[in-house]
Amino acid sequence: MAVNTQAVGKRYEPTRYAVGREKVIEYALAVGERNPLHLDVEAARAAGYADVVAPPMFAVVFAARSMAPALFDPEVGINFALMVHGGQELSWGELVVAGDEIMTEVTVKEIYEQEGRGFYIYESISRNQRGAEVVRGTWTHIVRGA
Repeated sequence: MAVNTQAVGKRYEPTRYAVGREKVIEYALAVGERNPLHLDVEAARAAGYADVVAPPMFAVVFAARSMAPALFDPEVGINFALMVHGGQELSWGELVVAGDEIMTEVTVKEIYEQEGRGFYIYESISRNQRGAEVVRGTWTHIVRGA
């Protein structure tokens, strides 16, 4: 198996995600979150937030839209029939609240081969409408050898 490393450093057009109150509440309920900051706008406002606060892993919701073009880029050349999710690491900044507009940009950070597997490492950086970083992600996808 030979991986194509020419796409390393490639950046993709940022995507915009408008964080909706109902989406945050639906996500919180779906993952079993019971903290009122995620479910009750009045509780969130009483705690000093403009609206309900998104649970940390809500980052996957808005980052996924940005990851798709990078994963499906023919220049990168991932064979999806042989791909497995290798992992993700997220580091959070400012909290995301309903009403925020999040811009996420993805970059191909690394592509390499090891023991017959291709490793595809991406970085996503998400910022709110004020330019504050809300989450930085490292996404690893592994393509098993044929």
